[in-house]
Amino acid sequence: MSLNPTCYVLSIILNRLSRLSCSVYHLRLFNVEVTAYVAAAAILCRTWIEQPGTRDKSPRGISIYAVMTGFNIALFPVMVFFSGMYYTDVVSTLVVLAAYLNQLGRLGRAHTESFTESAPVVVLGILALCMRQTNIFWVVVFMGGIEIVHRLRSLRPQPVETPSFSTLTEQIKFYAWRYSLGEIHDPPLNQANPLDLVLCIISIAIAAVCCPRTILLRSGGLPHLLVLFIFAGFVAVNGGVVLGDKSNHVATLHLTQLLYIWPLFAFFSAPLFTPQALNIATAAYRTLLSPTRSSFTGQTPKGRLHTTNQQAPKQPLALRIANRLGSNTAFQTCIVTAGALAAAVGIVRFNTVVHPFTLADNRHYMFYVFRYTILRAPWVRYALAPAYVVCGWLCLTALRGYGGSRRAPSDTSPSSGSAEAPSSPSPSAVGKAEKKDTAVPTTSQDDAADSAAAAPPPTSTVLILLLATALSLMTAPLVEPRYFILPWVFWRLHVPAWSPPPPPSSAQSGGTSSLLSQSRARDGSASGVDPRLVLELLWFALINVGTMYVFLARPFYWRAADGTLLDGGRMQRFMW
Repeated sequence: MSLNPTCYVLSIILNRLSRLSCSVYHLRLFNVEVTAYVAAAAILCRTWIEQPGTRDKSPRGISIYAVMTGFNIALFPVMVFFSGMYYTDVVSTLVVLAAYLNQLGRLGRAHTESFTESAPVVVLGILALCMRQTNIFWVVVFMGGIEIVHRLRSLRPQPVETPSFSTLTEQIKFYAWRYSLGEIHDPPLNQANPLDLVLCIISIAIAAVCCPRTILLRSGGLPHLLVLFIFAGFVAVNGGVVLGDKSNHVATLHLTQLLYIWPLFAFFSAPLFTPQALNIATAAYRTLLSPTRSSFTGQTPKGRLHTTNQQAPKQPLALRIANRLGSNTAFQTCIVTAGALAAAVGIVRFNTVVHPFTLADNRHYMFYVFRYTILRAPWVRYALAPAYVVCGWLCLTALRGYGGSRRAPSDTSPSSGSAEAPSSPSPSAVGKAEKKDTAVPTTSQDDAADSAAAAPPPTSTVLILLLATALSLMTAPLVEPRYFILPWVFWRLHVPAWSPPPPPSSAQSGGTSSLLSQSRARDGSASGVDPRLVLELLWFALINVGTMYVFLARPFYWRAADGTLLDGGRMQRFMW
């Protein structure tokens, strides 16, 4: 049961309005109703993410993917379980989703907001803080960050032609100048390599420093700052962030939370990683059973052009190295992977925190997770470091999508708004081969919503999501599955749709049917239903039924060493 009074207050208000008694049944029914509202809010949020509207224009329609995503989010096992325990987590999730839905609706406004337009941001932000204090990172950092990036993109400086650079310094100065005008580097995640992530951060930082008026006034950031000041006042008056027992909930640097989150995501969202499994299985099949390729005989691969007689203009060594590294995604990936693995090992070595509550209560599943993993032997915690990195890679790959959508950022996320694509290619794009677009038939209006579902989020949205997640977890000494609900919900909201690729025969048949199959595979609208979501629904149902069965049918008693019943002989039950 929750210690936060807000859930009780809202339950009483709803029961009074509905003329219901304040009974245990009606109190539990309150969370059931809120769960339905969570599904509706998630559906609307996903719809606005897929089809960002404006002040006077709503999204074209609701895709099947958005509907199924909303229902699956509402059935998230941790949230479903604690809704029956009358915790505030379900209501907290609903309020934060309502704040995010309001934020998505605010994007696209070119004018400075009036008081009445900004008031919902403050009201929903304060209500979210009343539910859980760590919601400050979602209503201020995450939503405020998306607002700022959107407004920076709306500056749309005059396009210029990218000049030829003779030195690395000239190249750096040119892009720094473009960033200072608001031309931030924010490609869709599926087009971004590791260097693009760094350039995105640098470009946003430069644009924010050089355009402070946009940040403070045009971005509508004042309501978020007001919520932040109110939160600071609460902390000053309360003597800390925590309500209740402050001695056992002291803020502690706990970086391993940033490692634990990825296996949790991978466990609950395992069906979403079906494309990776299919790709690995296909690659293994081709490697083991396919005949030897011509590359092993020294022959030139089909379609590769000889360019030995064509030489680029002579450039300084530093510029050539920078351009080569900027276009070498494989090299960047290897460096990032090695760095992530080293960071994981370092965090495990120097910052593994085991809260006394984790080992003091054997009713919680986390007790057994710790007991049979990192506490089993010292070497186990280090052996898990590669698993953390792999799970993190799976989650990032799911955000990138599998449909190969190449639309402009302005079409893929509300954080990009209606800004035009950058007129100047990024430094990481210098040296990459140009690709010709293949004309495909235009999808019908009925398929437009489902096609938009396959678009990945922009890089900036993912980076802000990671920042908010880190801030909300890294100061919590206790590892609780409930703390991962909102990070998972926002991650899940931004996972794009996927549809299985067409059979090879249809892709090779040529003609209009081939173009249609390629278009549908690219847009993720081959069947309208993402098969991963069906598997996810079944997986959640299995977990929910299993945990409820264990909770209801497998109780136990606490006993002392001599067999004496403890806790007054009351039955204990397993829970998250």
